[in-house]
Amino acid sequence: MNTFNDIEPRANFLNTLIKKASARALEGYLNREAGSYDLKGPQDFLTETDLAVETMIRDEISRHFPEDAILGEEGGGTPESATWIIDPIDGTANFARGIPHFCVIICFCIDGKAQLAAIAQPVSQELYFAQRGRGVTKNNQPISVATTSDMTQAHVELGWSQRATTQAYLTAQDDLLKQGASIRRGGSGGLGLAWVAEGRTDAYLEISMNSWDCIAGMLMVEEAGGQVGTWPNSLPDLLETGPVLASAPAIATCVCQVNFPNLALKEPS
Repeated sequence: MNTFNDIEPRANFLNTLIKKASARALEGYLNREAGSYDLKGPQDFLTETDLAVETMIRDEISRHFPEDAILGEEGGGTPESATWIIDPIDGTANFARGIPHFCVIICFCIDGKAQLAAIAQPVSQELYFAQRGRGVTKNNQPISVATTSDMTQAHVELGWSQRATTQAYLTAQDDLLKQGASIRRGGSGGLGLAWVAEGRTDAYLEISMNSWDCIAGMLMVEEAGGQVGTWPNSLPDLLETGPVLASAPAIATCVCQVNFPNLALKEPS
């Protein structure tokens, strides 16, 4: 599968589905009960809305494309040649604490490579959409990465994970600060990558991410003219964690100098 006739119906479907999922996430956010969440692990939040949004997305995909596999943050799954990747609420800690910086992520992959990607910010009503080879839009308007060429003018978002040691995170911070960059952390890797795609942020880095957090945003960065790291890039990668890099092209080599294990830049296509 990799023809226009296979992709185009899924692109139209995804454009509708992401809007439904965003509306359901917004409803959950506006009606949430303060302090109503569970912890899957240290700093790993889960809310009712995570489960409700993923269930709704899974049901819609299964009804329209029953032959496709599904991999979701909450419900798991086994990737196959044609696979949908779901993160129902990326930035759940923000969501649970009433901070309006979170998103819904849905991506369609063929053989582990993203072909379609949608990221919706329910509160601000921002919808990012990418199709491989067709560019990326925000609310139907084309977007592109920043032209920043000097690290002393760069704003870099550095994601954090329990899967990395504190020292590795601090070393990465030190590497960026020594190059003169300003560092941010927003708590949603999906939005962090979307912001690189539209030039709000110059680069995004994280030592260890799950595929459902990053694969959609990395396609967006590529389609917006940016550079990304080599992971994830295969079917087995979808079930693993790995280092993520996305950057405006003029500073990508500098950003890649951060001391992450197995970090490398993908050759521009």
